[in-house]
Amino acid sequence: QVQLVESGGGLVQPGGSLRLSCAASGSIFSIHAMGWYRQAPEKQRELVATITSGGSTAYADSVKGRFTCSRDNAKNTVALQMNSLKPEDTAVYYCNVRGITTFGTMFQSWGQGTQVTVSS
Repeated sequence: QVQLVESGGGLVQPGGSLRLSCAASGSIFSIHAMGWYRQAPEKQRELVATITSGGSTAYADSVKGRFTCSRDNAKNTVALQMNSLKPEDTAVYYCNVRGITTFGTMFQSWGQGTQVTVSS
């Protein structure tokens, strides 16, 4: 009912920057929270950043001051600007969106994941 399409990611050197984007489409009535998670090899998926419909953000301690999460409510998109990247940021990044469908049901959808590799 709700689909997410991610873009961005890739290979970058330490200290570099990348921007991830995620667009939500489908039977969306409203979106509450949008955010990003990541999963490194042999590790559990962890929260990176979230943003509410009002624009309030929260970040993992490991990315504070380096990553910025933003959203465009009119376009149902969320972005993650990643600066000063470190090798430990290497992971598959997943977009996450929660809200209400046009059928009046709650939904939580995940993107397909995009690989971010930080290496020299």
